Amino acid sequence: MRRILADLPMFLAAFMIVLAPQIVRAESINAGGREARTQAPFNITAIAEFDTPWAIAFLPDDRLLLTEKGGRVFIITQGGEKTKVAGVPEVSYSGQNGLLDIAPAPDFKTSKAIYFTFNAPANGGSRVILARAILNENGGKAKLEDKVAIWEQTVAARGGQPGGIIAFAPDGKHLFLTVGDRMEPATAQNDNAPMGKILRMNLDGSVPADNPYANEDGIKALTWSTGHRNPYGLAFAADGKLWEHEMGPRGGDEFNHIKSGLNYGWPLVSNGDNYSGRPIPRHSTRPDFEAPPLFWTPVIAPAGLAFYKGKMFADWDGSALIGGLSVMALVRVVINSDGQPDEAERFTMENRIRDVAVASDGAIWLIEDDNPGRLLRLTPKE
Repeated sequence: MRRILADLPMFLAAFMIVLAPQIVRAESINAGGREARTQAPFNITAIAEFDTPWAIAFLPDDRLLLTEKGGRVFIITQGGEKTKVAGVPEVSYSGQNGLLDIAPAPDFKTSKAIYFTFNAPANGGSRVILARAILNENGGKAKLEDKVAIWEQTVAARGGQPGGIIAFAPDGKHLFLTVGDRMEPATAQNDNAPMGKILRMNLDGSVPADNPYANEDGIKALTWSTGHRNPYGLAFAADGKLWEHEMGPRGGDEFNHIKSGLNYGWPLVSNGDNYSGRPIPRHSTRPDFEAPPLFWTPVIAPAGLAFYKGKMFADWDGSALIGGLSVMALVRVVINSDGQPDEAERFTMENRIRDVAVASDGAIWLIEDDNPGRLLRLTPKE
């Protein structure tokens, strides 16, 4: 018996070593204190100006779609020629709310369909709506026709933090949509509320049969992941993995690898604290929630997300490009072979950067969150 007891600590240690790979996760990296570079490897060309632009997306012919938060949509050539698009629905424009994201459908070349999100006026506040429309161009004019809401927040909310970011799956068969917590944090953990969720749906808004809760009722059937605060970036990397960033409270902006059925913890855990100063338990205290592999305290206020692919900045291939609102910077994140992201560098832009897109020729395009807010094109310095 003494021999068994004497060997027990060694046995337990060996047992824990066997289990360790299953229960130990990598430490989250805090990149909040990184300094921005004032010398950048690119030239900046101002293409056009707009009233508080919110989102940009490229059409197959390399023209851009652009939304202004107040409720206007434009088509812009790379030379800066603007065509205003008629037929935009009324939006509830105040604070963080208004006309939000826009994206051409995967089959745009044949369907001419686009998807867009906005805050619709409603008693008691506004509702986030995802709509689809046909972009009709004729005689130098453009109009949204055959508009239909394919998903909408049924209960109005007074707060901001709408989310509203659209991402299409690489196969073009599914659509992912972020919905912020609308400044009602508890909703992010409420299975019956869309707030604080990333939703996955078919292109017509119906529930895919392989969703993690496809057999459930209501909003849960569309839910892909939960526990999000204010997700303003959503994009697929070249390897097919889905990444998201979201604004934390006072600290704790997050960059997350989004996986089916997982809970990312808000508001029960965060790497930031409430604005009142009241602390929030850290992710490390609740291993049952998915922790961000990369976060920022102090915050960068991330907005817009695009993965770089192109020849102009060949060394950046595969990098995640993120606009920084509070830090007024362009942030570049690299993801290593183990799937761990880290901020590689950030560049001072002298204005709040709202969205990022990459053109087919490899140039990087940004918009400033301002009035006037410029549309910028970045190309390498010689």
